[in-house]
Amino acid sequence: MAKPKKKYTPNHTRSSEKTEVKAKKHLGQHFLKDESIAKKIGDTLTLNSYRNVIEIGPGMGVLTKYILQKDLDVIAMDLDSESIEYLNTNFHLEHHEILKGHTKFKVVEADFLKFDLSMLFPGEQFAITGNFPYNISTQIVFKTLENKDRIPEFTGMFQKEVAQRICEKAGSKTYGILSVLAQAFYTAEYLFTVPPDVFNPPPKVESGVLRLIRKKEYSLPCDEKLFFKVVKTSFGQRRKTLRNSLKIFQLTEEIRELDILSKRPEQLSVEEFIELTLVVQNAPIE
Repeated sequence: MAKPKKKYTPNHTRSSEKTEVKAKKHLGQHFLKDESIAKKIGDTLTLNSYRNVIEIGPGMGVLTKYILQKDLDVIAMDLDSESIEYLNTNFHLEHHEILKGHTKFKVVEADFLKFDLSMLFPGEQFAITGNFPYNISTQIVFKTLENKDRIPEFTGMFQKEVAQRICEKAGSKTYGILSVLAQAFYTAEYLFTVPPDVFNPPPKVESGVLRLIRKKEYSLPCDEKLFFKVVKTSFGQRRKTLRNSLKIFQLTEEIRELDILSKRPEQLSVEEFIELTLVVQNAPIE
């Protein structure tokens, strides 16, 4: 009879246990201390089409332990050496169990933004989650988009306004570059708001948790690099009509008279931005 799998739990019995990590302002650290919210964030993972997860900025592992309760291979990545020491001291694998050729839980000291993700779970899909440092949260999303072929799901906590912006629809003043680019490849859902007092130290703003699920058809029918350029150029002068903000593309007068170019960028849906990119892509240069 097969032995039941052992659960992965924090080890609180070691005499060498490190009891606390000091939050560092320059790293944008605000450690979540509310267990119920940590569990709620862990439960945002749908576990569809993947069994690997990278947690960014685990801190003292309040979210980590809830992810480890699931049938997943988990890599916790943090730039803070003190957090790495804490996790290595307080979390462990009972009997160093191996699952499907991967260590169930691994701690990596690295800067996610600079790390070569091809080194992790090679050839396999993985989700990303975490209580993201506010000062690099949008950069984390952009890196996710760069690696979208391997990342079917992304969940986590941002500054509330940033989370709402990512999930915003056309027509809103907060709809922008991040909204369009994220929603071109993922279905974005704002899940819930988190108050400041559940963190140590408490931030000055509310936080928001979102989930991005990659679309079944996420290959664009236009040139992807041009799509990014059109979106960024359009919102670079968001008060102007697209006819004026896209002058750098040297469109012909006939194309400049198209109705779509009389709009401002926040009025265009993701699908209309794709349509606009195709117009630019196929246009003769004036």
